[in-house]
Amino acid sequence: MTRIPPLTVDHADDEQRRLLSDTQRQLGRVPNLYASMAHSPAALRGYLGLRDALAGGALGPVERELLALLVAQDNDCEYCVSAHSFRGDRMRISEEDLIRARRADSQNPHTRAVLRLARSVLAQRGRVADDELAEASAAGVTDAEVLEVVAHVALNALSNYVNHVARPPLDFPRVSTTVDEAAA
Repeated sequence: MTRIPPLTVDHADDEQRRLLSDTQRQLGRVPNLYASMAHSPAALRGYLGLRDALAGGALGPVERELLALLVAQDNDCEYCVSAHSFRGDRMRISEEDLIRARRADSQNPHTRAVLRLARSVLAQRGRVADDELAEASAAGVTDAEVLEVVAHVALNALSNYVNHVARPPLDFPRVSTTVDEAAA
């Protein structure tokens, strides 16, 4: 059951309305996550600001999407697993690659290293072991990418946690957080 309902333009103040309109213009729609987050313009601005800053970083769009999917999977966020599976499909990422990413795996060694590092950052709350960093480095993950992995984990944990607290209605095709169910 929804706890913090998505805010509509009709019930928004000027700042909230501007953020919702900007999101509509940028994405072509306002996902319920953003509409729920709009109750706090500061929270939505912070989320969008970090997202936009990271879009210009060292990690490419496919790795960013797979990373977001992994974090959503590990945080058991059905809304975000569904949203990032939908986006991944729109980006023409194969279903096999989407499922592999949810297991911190990829056929691409660099992407696999990024995903494994992200899983470790999340599971260890940032206390990644020296050998894990060495493995990532051996796979070609740069220091800039390591730091962006940490930032992406934080960004996506924020959206996952907002979804857990707010419980906005799912407005993407449902994808189970059970990987075996998703693969069937």
